[in-house]
Amino acid sequence: MLGEFERYEIAGKKVAMLLNYNHTWRQARGYVTNAEWPLDEADITVEVPQRVIDARHHEHPELTMEHWEYMLSGYEFYRQLLKFDGFMLHSSCVVLDNTAYVFSADSGTGKSTHTELWLEYFGERAYILNDDKPAILVQDGKIYACGTPWSGKSDQNVNRVVPLGGIVLLERAQQNVIVPVHPMMAVQKFMKQTIMNLNEEEMDKHLTLLDYVLTRVPIYRLGCNISHEAVEVAHGALTGERK
Repeated sequence: MLGEFERYEIAGKKVAMLLNYNHTWRQARGYVTNAEWPLDEADITVEVPQRVIDARHHEHPELTMEHWEYMLSGYEFYRQLLKFDGFMLHSSCVVLDNTAYVFSADSGTGKSTHTELWLEYFGERAYILNDDKPAILVQDGKIYACGTPWSGKSDQNVNRVVPLGGIVLLERAQQNVIVPVHPMMAVQKFMKQTIMNLNEEEMDKHLTLLDYVLTRVPIYRLGCNISHEAVEVAHGALTGERK
């Protein structure tokens, strides 16, 4: 219920979250758990004080208080997720045959448009895990993409944890070309696509996780147009297959 702590399972973690506005509450309905663990045993506790929402809304009244709670609760979740070897990557994540692929780019580049093309091309074999802010999680040495309630302007998110098969930096181009990217060249770009304003300890942990993920998951740069051929080119490189 609004205004009370509820129990959630997000990215495989026990989350206690108190929400006061409908937008985030609706987004999080698919993550509510019936498990009756004590609230003080939560892995992550999320509560955004009303005074903080009021202050941000006063500074930027163009955004509603609902939107501020949505953004600030997401920030707090992802910040605490670092303790459990997870971080947010601004990207659209599509799952195909139980393998996740994330497409990261600056806002407005067309990452959501590209992943929607995967749904058109592969039909029921594919679905969107999170359309804007999936969690990347390292667990028992393996790397996963996770759905979360925070999916930007879209409500496309699914409460699942899926093995991560590849990361793609998306760029607009007239022709569809995909090339591998060295991890060292990717770090700077990815630091622009994740949460900021971390303290020194959190930033060190974040960089360590990024290094672990980027040296173990294939990374590509995809120049693409809006076509099914773009899907074929990306899918071919990521999997070594053709439909």
